[in-house]
Amino acid sequence: MKTFTYLCIGILFGITMYKSEAASWFRIYEMFSFDSFHMYGIIGSALGIGITITYLIKRFNISSFYGEKIQIPSKEKGWKRYLIGGIIFGLGWALTGACPGPMFTLIGAGFTPILVVIIAAVLGTFLYGLLKDKLPH
Repeated sequence: MKTFTYLCIGILFGITMYKSEAASWFRIYEMFSFDSFHMYGIIGSALGIGITITYLIKRFNISSFYGEKIQIPSKEKGWKRYLIGGIIFGLGWALTGACPGPMFTLIGAGFTPILVVIIAAVLGTFLYGLLKDKLPH
C-alpha cells in the first residue's frame, strides 16, 4: 500500500512541476540569466514550506501517517561541502536545463533526450558512492 501511495504522490508532484512550468528549460534559463522571478518564487516557496514543516515536526514530535517516529539527525556545521556541492549541482542544472525532480517529469511529458541526463545522473551518483570516503566532507 505504501508503494501505491508514493506512486500517487509522485504523479501529483510531476503534474505540479509540469503545470507550474518548473520543468521548462526556458524557465530554468530565465532563472540563471536573472530575467524572471518565476523559478525563484517556486524554490523560495518550497524552502519556506520545508523549513516550517521541519520545525513543526521537531517541535511537536509529529509521527508519520503510519505511526512511525520521524527522526531528523543533526548535521555537522560547515560550509565548504555545501559550497562545493552547490556549485557542482548548479553547473549540472545549468548545463542540462533540469534538476533531478523535473528530469522524470520531462520523460512523462515525452522529452526522451532527457534519458541521457538521467543516465549521467545515475552514473554520477554511483561514482560518488565509490569515492565518497576519499572526498572532503
